[in-house]
Amino acid sequence: QVQLVESGGGFVQPGGSLTLSCAVTGNFLTAYGMGWYRQAPGNQRELVAQVNPGGTANYGGSVQGRFTISRDNAKNTVTLQMNSLKPEDTAVYYCNLERILLSGPKFEYDFWGQGTQVTVSL
Repeated sequence: QVQLVESGGGFVQPGGSLTLSCAVTGNFLTAYGMGWYRQAPGNQRELVAQVNPGGTANYGGSVQGRFTISRDNAKNTVTLQMNSLKPEDTAVYYCNLERILLSGPKFEYDFWGQGTQVTVSL
């Protein structure tokens, strides 16, 4: 059973910073792409950032230059450092694990955390 546990959401004023963390637990050999998505009320879920096991990251256009994603492969954790936050960053942020390799070998896909609220406001 793979579980993703998020932490670090909260309330911050515009221009402030927050750090989100996600820990993946379970029995698997390799975790592939790990990342963060967000969903604001009335909007579709969108990619914020994703990082592969080698450390290559890609970002959604609206967060480029303000957010930084990183991962620790030994601990199966992914972190999102969010700087210069704007009110439009307000959303529920979800941790995502794209794919895992199990013994066999076989793959399983698309795991999600429960979500953590980020609110940016005066």
